Amino acid sequence: MFADHAKIYVRSGKGGDGHVSFRREKYVPNGGPDGGDGGHGGDVIFIVDEGLNTLSDFRHIRKYCAGDGAVGGKRNCRGKDGEDIYIKVPLGTVIKELESDKVIVDMSDAKKEFRILTGGKGGLGNQHFATSTMQAPKYAQPGQPAKELNLKLELKVIADVGLIGFPNVGKSTLLSRVTNARPKIANYHFTTIHPNLGVVDLDDARGFVIADIPGLIEGASEGVGLGHEFLRHIERTGVMIHLVDAASTEGRDPVEDIYAINKELENYNEELAKRPQVIAANKIDCIYTEEGEESPVDRIRKEFEPQGMKVFPISAVSGEGLKELLYYVSSILEENQVEPVVFEQEYFPEEELSSGNEFDGDGYTVEYYAQDDVYLVEGPKIEKMLGYTNLDSEKGFAFFQKFLKDQGVLDKLEAAGITEGDTVRMYSLEFDYYK
Repeated sequence: MFADHAKIYVRSGKGGDGHVSFRREKYVPNGGPDGGDGGHGGDVIFIVDEGLNTLSDFRHIRKYCAGDGAVGGKRNCRGKDGEDIYIKVPLGTVIKELESDKVIVDMSDAKKEFRILTGGKGGLGNQHFATSTMQAPKYAQPGQPAKELNLKLELKVIADVGLIGFPNVGKSTLLSRVTNARPKIANYHFTTIHPNLGVVDLDDARGFVIADIPGLIEGASEGVGLGHEFLRHIERTGVMIHLVDAASTEGRDPVEDIYAINKELENYNEELAKRPQVIAANKIDCIYTEEGEESPVDRIRKEFEPQGMKVFPISAVSGEGLKELLYYVSSILEENQVEPVVFEQEYFPEEELSSGNEFDGDGYTVEYYAQDDVYLVEGPKIEKMLGYTNLDSEKGFAFFQKFLKDQGVLDKLEAAGITEGDTVRMYSLEFDYYK
């Protein structure tokens, strides 16, 4: 079955923890720290595979995890980086954050590859924490945690022009005649179940990509039938050819059909109804009128050309009128410089996943050690803060100070009796306390 949407879970790799070890060599009785750094976690990367045209693979595999970084080793050995995971999607896939429904990336022509999550950095080994006052640190940085996202994938066909209309009005026949596409054609009252793409080549005019968008029915904008699946493909197209059965071979009124489809477009997305639209009055080879009776094509023209929708009588079977229709559509694309719609990024995973308080739920303790005359602050919350923060940078140190204030560390130190000039120790870090 054709699948144009899917829900999946992705997770980057956790950074490997730094290692705590000390040199133990012959003739070196008091070797220094030699704990290696942890490896970085793997990234989650989406890539376009032009050999794919559906999202059906994601119906069977819904969880994608990159590799974790390995822990550091002795003798300054760095842990191995976790393996990146590459997820292949068809061209035109829009990737959204599931809960907010915001766009993360549009995998269109300009985006062949996108790194959606980066793995956690590996923690530093204890070799980095030796100081003049602490030559044998028993502390190493933990690796940064993995990041995870629940995603919604939507395949939106990339085409300059979309063919729209009720089922069985001749869209597949038209596409097969004007392009190299070979859709299945038969008198199905259901509808084509997925879009067919083809390229229109014109002499001395701009060619374009055209898509036979699956047939719409009334109620499609409310999700009746496969409505939403069909409508999302139209969002890409800059110009629409609205195909209608002018001969009413199945007893339908062509004017009412056009209004019904346009109402569905407007209900689904108001911008769709505003895009350039050309009406192709198909099956003129099947029109029979009595003398003095108004032609159905003239009736369609009187109704819609005053609204700015030019009407072309055609026969998709015989080819009559197709040249005029295609050259007119090409001129619209050329004059208006209509480009396929590209959906802009609305959700930024790295920012969103780092915007919350990453230290909530982790504890810490503040104690005074009289024998060393030092205030000791330690615990998972402090370890995590040190793992995230580069104290050598001005920005990192400002974050460190804000952290101490926001997490109540300074208040607890004062409650423990600290005064200006006293020493505070956080694992390998020592500093003098001043307000």
